[in-house]
Amino acid sequence: MTTLPIPAPVPEYHDVDRHRFDVEIRPANRPAILRGLGADWPAVRAAHESADAVVAYLKHFSRPDPVNAIVGDPGVDGRFFYTPDLKGLNFTRGTSPLDPFLDRLLRDRDAARPYAMAVQSIPAPDLLPGFAARNATDIVDADVVPRLWLGNAIRVATHYDLMENVGVVIAGMRRFTLFPPDQIANLYMGPLELTPAGTPISLVDPAAPDLARFPRFARAMDVAQGALLEPGDAIYIPFHWWHAVDSLAPVNIFMNYWWNPAPKGMGNPYDTLLHALFALRTLPDDQRAVWRMLFDHLVFRANGDPVAHLPTEVQGVLGPVDAAQFERVRATLLQSLGRSD
Repeated sequence: MTTLPIPAPVPEYHDVDRHRFDVEIRPANRPAILRGLGADWPAVRAAHESADAVVAYLKHFSRPDPVNAIVGDPGVDGRFFYTPDLKGLNFTRGTSPLDPFLDRLLRDRDAARPYAMAVQSIPAPDLLPGFAARNATDIVDADVVPRLWLGNAIRVATHYDLMENVGVVIAGMRRFTLFPPDQIANLYMGPLELTPAGTPISLVDPAAPDLARFPRFARAMDVAQGALLEPGDAIYIPFHWWHAVDSLAPVNIFMNYWWNPAPKGMGNPYDTLLHALFALRTLPDDQRAVWRMLFDHLVFRANGDPVAHLPTEVQGVLGPVDAAQFERVRATLLQSLGRSD
């Protein structure tokens, strides 16, 4: 039996303020534990008291409106994933008012194999009006809307976000296993069209990897990083870092902040990827090689600025980009995509 290495610990930082985060932590482009970032939050203090206390605290802000929730039967052992044929998901989606959902978490906390339950990625102002104002951080800009994640002992498959991410554990305990973006070939990505939450997931279970089926996963584990967070602790996950998340307690509450520093209004890179799967992937090998060279030169600027030799006024789409220019190109693309040839 192959013994995989234990993930290296994610670097830890204490007493992090906005300046240190912006100057020291984010530029490193590596995951980081921000110990105690939310330690003074009232919700965290309630969580340290008991699960009952933090649920009671949340109920001060809750509304009667139903919210989206997902549920997996006890046989999934808390792991939200695919059905065995990869054609469906092993959980169902529904709605529930928040208070009964929270009551069910408390009622099931001593069950040996409870139903896996989660309310995921709901904007905090919608789910618990006023909660975020009393439990806040200035580590990100004030206009970044925090999102809440609530559930029991569930496991989220290895995936990536198309955003920067800071998340704070409010109640329970969370374990993160992280992989750099360049490990995509060793993580055995699942279907693009069917995903549990929008971005592709790895088919490998980090807790019980099938190395006969997924042998390259051993290489991913060589560079994996791990973090264990308690109430008040936070984690920074850079753009596109893969991460598996295990919630380890019967009652878990997490709040995260997603943001993207890229210019707005310039199109979605994921749309470009999907288009490339059809426009470039099916080309002959020699043509794909030429297009790879063009992308490297013009888009990724592997050789420096490709139009530095041209006056700015004639650089066109290869020069400085603005919203008006993008709209002109977008109109051209829409016209092109509308053709049947």
